[in-house]
Amino acid sequence: MGKDKKKTVRVVTIGGGTGQFVLLSGLKHYKNLDITAIVSMADDGGSTGELRDEYGVLPPGDLRQCLVALAEEDGLLREAMTYRFECGSFAGHNFGNLLLSVFEKISPNYNEMLDGLAAVLRLRGRVVPVTTSKVRLRFELGDGATLRGQYKLALSPVARHGGVHRIRLEPRARLNPLAAEAVRHADLIVVGPGGLYDSLLPNFAVSGFTEVFRAGGAKKIAVAPLMNRRGQTDDMTVYGFMAELERFIGAGSLDAVVVNAAQPRAELLRKYESEGEPVMIGVRPKEANYRLMRANLLGDTITKPKRGDFLRRTLIRHDPAKLARAVLRASFLRK
Repeated sequence: MGKDKKKTVRVVTIGGGTGQFVLLSGLKHYKNLDITAIVSMADDGGSTGELRDEYGVLPPGDLRQCLVALAEEDGLLREAMTYRFECGSFAGHNFGNLLLSVFEKISPNYNEMLDGLAAVLRLRGRVVPVTTSKVRLRFELGDGATLRGQYKLALSPVARHGGVHRIRLEPRARLNPLAAEAVRHADLIVVGPGGLYDSLLPNFAVSGFTEVFRAGGAKKIAVAPLMNRRGQTDDMTVYGFMAELERFIGAGSLDAVVVNAAQPRAELLRKYESEGEPVMIGVRPKEANYRLMRANLLGDTITKPKRGDFLRRTLIRHDPAKLARAVLRASFLRK
């Protein structure tokens, strides 16, 4: 399934945040791929959270990242989509987030609006929100506590002690028909990389999405995270991560899991130590019905945070080309 193959392969990615951006940035260079990025719509942190609270719009941040990742337009518009204001009343806001929010306000159809912007950016694929319902996440923890909002999970030390027992969307979210159609016709579905509870599983909390995902005949691959998140997935191994994923999406759902086999540099680990630790592979449980694809997936550069950004970003990231290559190789694996 390399760059020289002529057969069109329909690939669906499921996620949100920086992880999906990195994967799409690598996949778009394979011209035989017909790519659809299905994006979580539960983000409520940073610039996105402020726009949601103030203007009642859908969360634009993850959609904007996917649009930028797939864009072949490399001029001023693409650069503007990533521009972040450093001062004034817009300080901390991303121009792309503001643009999507304005378009939502003046467009009668959200999906058509995204397709129109995709045409201007000359996208190598399509970006589809998993739902266009305006929802918030509700986390029910194992110790009985409840958290409301994606951003609250990142801030709370409570999740570390109780674990996440259940995830809901409030109010009930209606599945975007475009997302369901893409999954039904996919040849390959890739889940992740990204935060388990705040980027990946919110997609499956949308009514009907898990059933559509499981019913499809596509090869299903998950990408394991590079690092654990303090307070959310402390000490979780790759096998633990996948067991938790399949607890929500159904046992036996995955065909293969792509895992990083390289060790981050010591200076990066020191910078990141307050946020979490590298994810170890762990001991394979008997019920794991998928294969592991090990490869060096680490990026070689450190991403510098942009001035004015509301959020603290992960320093240790996947390399787009390495990740895309490993995912496509893993798609050949059989159970």
